[in-house]
Amino acid sequence: MSESTHSHEASHYNEPTPRWCSCAVPDEVEAQRNEARRHRISRRGLITGASAAGVLAAAGWPGAAQAAQPDHGGPGGNGKNVTITIMGTSDIHSNAINWDYYKDAAFSDAAGDVVGLARVSSLVNQIRADRGRDHTLLFDAGDIIQGTPLGFYYATVEPTTKTGAIHPMALQMNAIGYDAVVLGNHEFNYGLDFLDHWISQMQAPVLAANAVHPGTKIPKYKPYVVKTMKFKGMPPLRVGVLGLTNPGIVIWDKANVSGKLDVLDVVETAKSWVPRMRRDGADIVVVSVHAGDSGLSSYSGDIPVENAAAMLAEQVPGVDAILFGHAHIDVPQRFVTNKTTGEQVVMSEPKCWGERLSVFDLSLSFERGRWTVNSKSAITVNTNTVVDDPKLVAVVKSEHDAVVAYVNTAVATSTEAMSAAEACWKDTAILDYINVVQTAKVTEAIAGTSYASLPVVSIAAPFNRAATFPAGSVTIKDVAGLYIYDNTLLGSVLTGAQIKDYLEYSARYYQQVAVGAPVDPASWTNNHNLPDYNYDQFSGVVYDIDISQPEGSRISGLSYNGAPVADDQQFVVAVNNYRQSGGGGFPHIADAPVVYNAQVAIREAIVAYATAQGTIDPAQFHVENWRLVRSGTPVF
Repeated sequence: MSESTHSHEASHYNEPTPRWCSCAVPDEVEAQRNEARRHRISRRGLITGASAAGVLAAAGWPGAAQAAQPDHGGPGGNGKNVTITIMGTSDIHSNAINWDYYKDAAFSDAAGDVVGLARVSSLVNQIRADRGRDHTLLFDAGDIIQGTPLGFYYATVEPTTKTGAIHPMALQMNAIGYDAVVLGNHEFNYGLDFLDHWISQMQAPVLAANAVHPGTKIPKYKPYVVKTMKFKGMPPLRVGVLGLTNPGIVIWDKANVSGKLDVLDVVETAKSWVPRMRRDGADIVVVSVHAGDSGLSSYSGDIPVENAAAMLAEQVPGVDAILFGHAHIDVPQRFVTNKTTGEQVVMSEPKCWGERLSVFDLSLSFERGRWTVNSKSAITVNTNTVVDDPKLVAVVKSEHDAVVAYVNTAVATSTEAMSAAEACWKDTAILDYINVVQTAKVTEAIAGTSYASLPVVSIAAPFNRAATFPAGSVTIKDVAGLYIYDNTLLGSVLTGAQIKDYLEYSARYYQQVAVGAPVDPASWTNNHNLPDYNYDQFSGVVYDIDISQPEGSRISGLSYNGAPVADDQQFVVAVNNYRQSGGGGFPHIADAPVVYNAQVAIREAIVAYATAQGTIDPAQFHVENWRLVRSGTPVF
């Protein structure tokens, strides 16, 4: 899918950050907005009235002065300084241009952010022009090919593996001229064959040192690359970049990688490879890692830590800078002291979707036959300070137009408008529609099997509070807005007791609320920083969630067909692959027997069901089978 990341991956979580959430840093956003107001934007997508150095200075970049007048160094051995700039992106999630396919309009949010590699390209162009191309490098930290209908379309509707076309994200990254990119967990969503095909289209090295052949420590992908930077009158500088992906892949994409790929610990892998890079002649070492910096995981068990970027900085000697991602958070600059060397490692995360560009400034000198890093700094620059690079828009225009046409295709007619705005605290018709489709598909699949006599229930979560079905024509765009992840459908067997445990775990999503407290449901959700996609709702069984009770004691009245659910009663549960593989850490489901797994994309199943039915009528399927209560009294 999954739900990674952005999942602000409060992990990241491990889902892409929902588009209705903003991780912007208010002071930085306001400073950059003011800067944008002061300078006109040219039609070429570049800042006018100020150089990139001016924009960086406004954003507080310590290296802006050097950027304005780069020191190209003097003759080798004279101790002259040279400043290099390393730019970084992460979690682009197939955002090519500043467009929201779910709204069929230019992207916009309350923070004034924009998205897309075309925006990033305009900043990169300007910084390269100001610093000199020979003084800059550009890396990415993963999650590139999945996340919008653009990514979905060219992986499933018109897969580039069948058409032979160049993937739009490869087209753009090649046009920008990345120096290296790293695999994120979402690169594995469409299977290894698709991933290998995409890698073959990339001009930049694609790295992942810890993604190894099963049972070995041998990388399946290129582990690192050393880039040589040449300056007038000085010896060349060799910059090594190590790529590391996320260990959670073995959970989130188990169906795609099991028996084909292992993903090793980020820290231990770096301990092995950084010395090799130094022996290979790397004067400085940069790590690009698809992992957040919290030191936490969204999963349990013996799988290595999910968000280990800061742990890497602290525990692995010889690293100068770390570009990290996965968490969809704006981290302009963070310094971590290495425990072994006492050296400061500079880190930066550029949020997601192309909303930010990380800009590292490293000042070095060449003395006594070796390069020494004298100072380090980093900043994230908001891409709303520029407009789309027209070259980057043009390179994917036909692909973008094809996806716009696709998502605007009508699939059914709805008898009334439906909204997910209250789906996080009420049983809504629009979420029930997901469960209707999942239940129908799994029921059909197990017909004639030994499981056909078991009742089928279904799980869905409110992925997008902004999702709506209008009254009248419902399009693929509307379906995609409701089901924003590329999950597939499975059927697993759970007992009544296990379903009760599952629901108790899900109900942690709510704060405990006193009986007499004012009704303010929006303030009760996301307890423990749980994202909406980790609040699962069941259909097919009836239950109450008593939010006046402590966690673990909230589910009451669990029944099926008017009778209490017995602990040993068996159910076939329609569930997505992310949850079934352990995403979110829900109890029992990852170990439950799987009775259906045909790799059917849930979004496509919804489209097919709606098309076959022709009409979406809530009166035919909406059943309010769960509710919030306080001491037994319904909240609503």
